[in-house]
Amino acid sequence: MAQTKVPERPPVRKKAAPRRRALPKADERSVEERAASGKAARATTPLEAHAEFKPAESRDPVGLLIRQAETRVPELVPIRHGRMLVSPFTYYRGAALPMAADLATTPTSNLRTQLCGDAHLSNFGVYASPDRRLVFDINDFDETLPGPFEWDVKRLAASFVVAGRGNGFTEKQTRKVTIATAAHYRTAMREFAGQSILDVWYARFNIEDVLQEYESTLTPRKLKRRKAAITATEAQLAKARTRDNLQAIDKLTTVVNGHRQIISDPPLVVRLDDLTEFDADDVRSRLNKILTKYRVTLQSDRRHLFDHFTIADVAHKVVGVGSVGTRAWIVAFDGRAQNDWLLLQAKQAEASALADYAGESEYANEGQRVVAGQHLMQATSDIFLGWLRAQPTDEHYDDYYVRQLRDWKESADIERLTPRSMDLYAQSCGWTLARAHARSGDRFEIAGYLGNSAKFDNAIADFAERYADQNERDHAALAAAVADGRIEAQTGV
Repeated sequence: MAQTKVPERPPVRKKAAPRRRALPKADERSVEERAASGKAARATTPLEAHAEFKPAESRDPVGLLIRQAETRVPELVPIRHGRMLVSPFTYYRGAALPMAADLATTPTSNLRTQLCGDAHLSNFGVYASPDRRLVFDINDFDETLPGPFEWDVKRLAASFVVAGRGNGFTEKQTRKVTIATAAHYRTAMREFAGQSILDVWYARFNIEDVLQEYESTLTPRKLKRRKAAITATEAQLAKARTRDNLQAIDKLTTVVNGHRQIISDPPLVVRLDDLTEFDADDVRSRLNKILTKYRVTLQSDRRHLFDHFTIADVAHKVVGVGSVGTRAWIVAFDGRAQNDWLLLQAKQAEASALADYAGESEYANEGQRVVAGQHLMQATSDIFLGWLRAQPTDEHYDDYYVRQLRDWKESADIERLTPRSMDLYAQSCGWTLARAHARSGDRFEIAGYLGNSAKFDNAIADFAERYADQNERDHAALAAAVADGRIEAQTGV
């Protein structure tokens, strides 16, 4: 059998970083004192200051991407750069690190919460809750870390400008969407400041309930006019329900001698038996010990569920845009009954892109950092979400977080969004981000800082437009770096 070589990543380069910073503990001040403290923060950082963005003369986004690639699988890095080259929006998706460096130079509120760290609009979507309801939430936490709340808001808002321009929207249409993002974040945060912490913790965006409630508010005339859009949304939700673990198993695996075997599709999916850098038998012998450690990170009832499955096959899989080059494994499991199968993804977790600018994680295991951040920010999470540390070769250890490969997961088709549908989507993202921040940050202080006026909304929209301009220049700089050989890219993969 022909073997596919995926070279070993070089060892992680150690460098100085800010001290570890966790979220502040529960505040003993009164609600009124915390709200007043937030309002007082405007004296140091006025709301209008968030419009500012002045690129540093020394900034080198291509250099940051090259530095980031040093710890990734060398043969896969050109695929990442090729995907980023496709458009300014795909570049933006992969440029969390350059933007983190830029955000660190902007005025800050110093009001910290758990950040997504990569809160662009494609990192929101629907998935299945454990009670089998479709929920809308943030769905990517590779860069999660505590930091100033506005960093997430700015990355989200700028992503709408980049996407709107890519869709050919007018400047006025794009600005309306961007203001809706910040406005719904601000008003939602103020609403959460009026609720108990338990109400905030239980709040979630049940997509079917929201759609039903929306339809009930429409007059018969408006309902008729928007019927096509509603029908398209319902069709997309129906599609999401088909994107479950069984669908992934049918697509990615086949049955060989009564056991599930992953289908190779190099270089995107390569079975363990076809990877020359690994001793497949040695890795398999380690897997049970590794998964025993992962099992411990699950709730006790979910450990019992996990015990119904045994390993059938393992493969390496290329995922996403920003994550290309990190290790991502898919593990197929056989169950005890004929139609019991499970497909898990173990995704490598490196230090957050924010770590050099917001402080290192309090967690020694980067996989645990991702899982802890996800639990803090999501209303409900995958029942198999856990973490582990593995040693695929004798040279180094890697941190991973583990989850189901698919569980009714679906994201918006950005290129098909109209100005109106993108505006509605922006409102949903703004509300969802505020709820995520309200769970871990001081919602009273942040709400007091944001206030009732639209000053913050307009400042964020100004910043987003300026940063979208910078993003276009950075995309062009990446293309130039590929053309002159500074960086390598492989397109069409």
